[in-house]
Amino acid sequence: MDAYISTTARTPRGKGREGGSLSALRPIDLVTQLLHALPERGGFDPADIEDVLLGCVTQTGEQGADLARIAALYAGWPDQVSGATINRFCASGLDAVQLAAAKVHSGMEAAVVAGGVESMSRVPIYSDEGPWFADRDVAKKTGFVQMGFAADLIATQEGIGRDDLDAYAARSHQRAAAAHAQGRFTSLVPALDADGAVALDHDELVRPGQTAEKLARFDPIFADERSSKTALAKYTDLDGVTPLHHVGCSPGLADGAALALVTSRLGADALGVTPRARVLSYANMSVEPIRMLHACIDASRLAMTRAGLTSSDLDVVEVNEAFAATAIATQRALEIDGERYNPNGGVLAMGHAMGATGAILLMTALDELERRDADLALVAISGGAGLGSAMIIERC
Repeated sequence: MDAYISTTARTPRGKGREGGSLSALRPIDLVTQLLHALPERGGFDPADIEDVLLGCVTQTGEQGADLARIAALYAGWPDQVSGATINRFCASGLDAVQLAAAKVHSGMEAAVVAGGVESMSRVPIYSDEGPWFADRDVAKKTGFVQMGFAADLIATQEGIGRDDLDAYAARSHQRAAAAHAQGRFTSLVPALDADGAVALDHDELVRPGQTAEKLARFDPIFADERSSKTALAKYTDLDGVTPLHHVGCSPGLADGAALALVTSRLGADALGVTPRARVLSYANMSVEPIRMLHACIDASRLAMTRAGLTSSDLDVVEVNEAFAATAIATQRALEIDGERYNPNGGVLAMGHAMGATGAILLMTALDELERRDADLALVAISGGAGLGSAMIIERC
């Protein structure tokens, strides 16, 4: 049974720190606003939804206690609508949509809402004190390194220089600014404050005037003795890892949420919604944790194999810009030309709302397919501990 994506909605991404435009909104507020927007956009009855799947990375405090189920109740959705919150690190939002598609493919459910949320201003990264990074014994045995250091390692191993990083990051900002100016993000809905006024209607971290020359002034920030010791013990051919990444070619922390309606064809007919894309394939792959940011390459290749496609068949490719080096390395590995690869910029410009980012990338890809009147898109993202996820969709 085929699975389809129809209605989509995402918030803008706000600066993930105190004073950011979404920092006064709780994570449940971000999700609830989308649970209201989605049926308004799609014209369906929430009572016909069987499950809500929500990706979220730091599941503690305001993001704890199965936020998906509680948000559905808080939004006033019927009691029978179930909910589950999942964590595959940065791939969580995309993985939630994968699981929704799998439920539909199995024939057990016909209408599922899936996506993700992260409020990094209110629930800081690492505040859940998980053992992978907080327990020294576990960190040592599992090869934990700082993610920015992992990006420097990839740049060192693959000969990606500082000029390459700065040029790529500047291009991300320039493309994102142009996409906003042209209204390309049709899945975006404004986020409202407690009084119902617009709190934010655009991705807040974008710098329209960003240039490689401006970025060249920043100093690298990820030199880390513990990470270096771990990496050099694994990669004995390296003399060292060159510090290259800085704040300008690293993803900014962001607040945001995204939700999509995933249905079978009969489910779409019953809800009265029009499918926008069919889910062709999806894949999860893992690599060793020190090179964690390469996992999306293997996941992408597996998703293409499962769909019977090659990279030349793809019209749009949306890959999470988890540091400039990894975005460049992924583009090279998949052999995607620049006009198809992150054509509207990425998280280097618009920010990384960890649990939501994968779902946001999916929506950006679908919006762009429709704008181009094109057919096929790949969405891919890497996450901590060497996780990677990918999905291929075909526009209806």
